[in-house]
Amino acid sequence: MPQVVLVNPQIPPNTGNIARTCAATGTELHLVGPLGFEISDRYLKRAGLDYWPYVKLHNHESLEAFKIIHQQRGGRLLGFSVRGSINYLKCQFQADDWLLFGSETTGLSATALSHCDSILHIPMNEPGVRSLNLSVSVAIGLFESRRQLNY
Repeated sequence: MPQVVLVNPQIPPNTGNIARTCAATGTELHLVGPLGFEISDRYLKRAGLDYWPYVKLHNHESLEAFKIIHQQRGGRLLGFSVRGSINYLKCQFQADDWLLFGSETTGLSATALSHCDSILHIPMNEPGVRSLNLSVSVAIGLFESRRQLNY
């Protein structure tokens, strides 16, 4: 099953909402530091409601620490970025994919993007809108991958 990776998330309620989505779908959630908040943050816990016991949560201190785990487990790294060259609907998702999302303010760094096998984007019609909310983007990418894989 695809896994969700948040690289340097900054806003606790977004991460809490994503954790809730991951809990509901049985999806592993990887948080790659540095984080813009403490895991004990009350806003993070509030957004995740009482679903935290159902979250398969993994914390990684850095991108380098995460890369070690990824190399051990295998699978493609699929970065989501407004500058991605592939429409996420054109991607053929695989069960061992890792869906990477960057911080709310800066997205994925050039370093993180350089490790991705593909860089996907979610098309938007309005050019004045820079991006979607992080938790919305994760849900879109995760549920499309699940749909394709018949989960």
